[in-house]
Formats: sequence, C-alpha cells, structure tokens
Amino acid sequence: MDKKLIFVVEDDENIRELIRCTLEAFSFACETFETAEELLARVEEVTPNLFLLDIMLPAMSGLDALHILKKNVKTQDIPAIMITAKSSEADKVSGLDAGADDFITKPFGVLELSARVRAVLRRMDKPGNNGILTYKDLSIDTNLYEVTKAGEKLKLTRKEYELLKFLCENVGKVMTREAIVNTVWGQDYSSTSRTLDMHLKTLRGKLNDDAESPKYIRVVRGVGYTMS
Repeated sequence: MDKKLIFVVEDDENIRELIRCTLEAFSFACETFETAEELLARVEEVTPNLFLLDIMLPAMSGLDALHILKKNVKTQDIPAIMITAKSSEADKVSGLDAGADDFITKPFGVLELSARVRAVLRRMDKPGNNGILTYKDLSIDTNLYEVTKAGEKLKLTRKEYELLKFLCENVGKVMTREAIVNTVWGQDYSSTSRTLDMHLKTLRGKLNDDAESPKYIRVVRGVGYTMS
C-alpha cells in the first residue's frame, strides 16, 4: 500500500525536522517546506493527502496559503491541519472559516501530532453514504459533498459538513458529545470540548441557526445534540 503523502510548511528548522521524523516514524511520506510559496509551487506538480500548515510564517501566512489551496480545484478537498502558537478562539475560528480540519498548538508532542494526522486521514478514507439526506429545508448530497439550504449552496468546511451529515443521519436521536467526536474526528483523537463547540458555533452561523431558539441543532444539556 502506498504511503500517505503529507506536505508540511514550517519556518522553524528544528520543528520542521521534528515533524518530518515523527511522520516518517509512523510510516507517512513527507515533504517539508520553509515557506508557503514553496509549498504552493510544489502542489502544481504533486498533490498530497494532507497539509500541515504553520500559521505564523515570515511572508505569506499559513491561513493565506489555505485560502489559496481551497480555491484550487486540485487541492480544495485535501484536508489541512493548522500548526499555531496562538490559542485564541478568534484565530481558530478564522482557520475553520478558511477550511481547516484541525489545529495543533505549539508546543506539541509526537503522539498528539500522529494521532491528529491519523484521525483526519482515517476520516477521509471512510466511504460516504450514497444519495441525498434532507432535513427541513436542508439537503445534503453525499456524493458531491454539497449542502444546500432552501436551494442555496452553503460553503462549509469538511468538518462542518461531516458534523452536519452525522446529525442528519441521526435525526430524532440525541447524539452524545463523545459519539460526535468519535465519528467526526476519530476515536484516537484527543479532542477538547472547545473543538466541538467551535465547529458547532461556525456551523450554526452558516445555517443562520439561533442557539437561543434553534431551528436545526438543539442542545440537550449534559448529554449532547440533536436534530429533531
């Protein structure tokens, strides 16, 4: 079986080498870049299975690079994990809006890095259900990975799409936070509650779903979430 190829952009040489050694130790193929510009040039020749993008770079930022990758038909569906020294909610929301699938905050351990990478790649490998899922005025095309609301296409990140799809597949059931995280991020993903909360917040914003008077996603306090 071919190894999954991961592109890494990180300007700190020591961290870049640590990431490369970690990924190769877990049987991934890896190409590293010091700048976002180098990575963007390389994807015109080879497309990887995953991007690891440092946010704070000396020239073009990782977020700017992600915006470009998501506009390129060759790379728009490739998942991305952002590497950041920042931990504010605003920075992470910006990344989620740009299409990031996950975040890892410096300093991080090699086991956390490998777990997050495996979780994202495993989720990408899972076959989707065929057909159309509908709920109220929402329609989810699981073949095209598209969501429409009242006929208007919504621009969701991959994790927002997977989160909405999972809830729509279980309409009428209360899904625990643990079940949601295990399905959307993977069982070995060391998620915090804030990760799920931030994805739900951005998803609700795109659905124009008022948390105080929800039309789509309802909180069941102490348990989880439901669409009912």
